[in-house]
Amino acid sequence: MMVSALIERELAESLPIRNGVFVAVVGPSGAGKDTVIGYAKQRFAGETRLEFVRRVITRPSDTASEDHDTLADGAFSLCWDAHGLRYGLPADVDWAVANGHVAVANVSRAVIPALRERYANLAVVEITATPEILAERLAARGRESRGEVLARLARSASVKLTGPDVTSIDNSGDKDIAGERFAEVLRKAMAFSDLSDMI
Repeated sequence: MMVSALIERELAESLPIRNGVFVAVVGPSGAGKDTVIGYAKQRFAGETRLEFVRRVITRPSDTASEDHDTLADGAFSLCWDAHGLRYGLPADVDWAVANGHVAVANVSRAVIPALRERYANLAVVEITATPEILAERLAARGRESRGEVLARLARSASVKLTGPDVTSIDNSGDKDIAGERFAEVLRKAMAFSDLSDMI
């Protein structure tokens, strides 16, 4: 039997992964997910219980978008397709959650069901903004045509997340307000992780 098949079988037997918390940051393009995550990184600088996960993306890295690794090569805890690109989270995310850490990642809303199966303790944070703000931010990025921007806006309006693990944060206004709401979610996740270590 191949080594990769053995690893997959061992992982499947240990799912869902427990002890820590996976915080899935989702929302439409232009809502400011990276801005809110960046706020939390500064707010919790030096906090060893938090792991801000760098995604791997097939889009070349640039200064206008999130800090990410390019090229999908290696072991991943989760992979998905969105907007004509491939995304992945490195395998060490599983280790972090299994060892009581809080892993924070910007992911697609489409992978929430897979995350709910993979991690026993999942917090979904949906970052939103008004349609006008989304359109303005997407146009300012200059990455897409007007038609592509309109298609993104239509898709985002049709996706609704529900569940007790979902927190919605409106990021239409001052980024510090949304950032502090997100920081509170992370504080609760760290407190929960600390309690799970004692059980």
